[in-house]
Amino acid sequence: MKTTDYIRDKIERLPKGYVFTYEDFITEVNKKEAIIKTLNRMASIGKISKLSKGKFYKPEITTFGTLLPGQYQTVKDLLEKDGKIIGYITGYGYYNAMGLTTQVSNIIQIGKNETRPSFTRGRFKIAFIKQKNTITKQNIPLLQILDAIKYIKKIPDASTEFSVNRLKAILNDLSNQSIDKMVKLSLNYPPSVRALLGALLDAVNKNKKTEALKKSLNPITKYKLLTPKRILPTRENWNIV
Repeated sequence: MKTTDYIRDKIERLPKGYVFTYEDFITEVNKKEAIIKTLNRMASIGKISKLSKGKFYKPEITTFGTLLPGQYQTVKDLLEKDGKIIGYITGYGYYNAMGLTTQVSNIIQIGKNETRPSFTRGRFKIAFIKQKNTITKQNIPLLQILDAIKYIKKIPDASTEFSVNRLKAILNDLSNQSIDKMVKLSLNYPPSVRALLGALLDAVNKNKKTEALKKSLNPITKYKLLTPKRILPTRENWNIV
């Protein structure tokens, strides 16, 4: 089969919105220049669409126009390498999925151990958050919650009171094992995160898990949140004002 025919056949079998590069074909067709040339030609005639330099996707055409790839497809190369997880979508890119805001952001924030300057890819701005903990599949949901606690004042279109109540609901649904793990992970976050986590756990009656948090904090440091005492009854015990 000719290189062009092979590439076209493989793309036909890809799901719509799937992002790919010439490397997706290089193992089967060892002709890099021919692959690049074919992909660029297909993009120029509208058979595929170009996301950014060297990245293409199979467009989904609707009555409202061409749909762009979702967040995961847009940044999947930044989340996994050689089968190993190296990053995760968090912050602005995940607040909507957590029920913290109804706003859908065009900023995708990625938590990584090693960060890099932000850049634009397609319609999204890609930004990075430094993560000091080891990133694993099991840790990611807990890290996303801790990130939301860390940046609680920056959640778009949401009051601090609403965000606190939503985080309480999320924490209330977690198992004791997950809470234990989150407390350990929080020790690599700023003290303000540990203080708010402690107050949140008190509020959902999971305060048996907070001893390590209390010991990690400076007893004279204050943390400003301006949250009503009725939703964080023990905030003063955590020096939250």
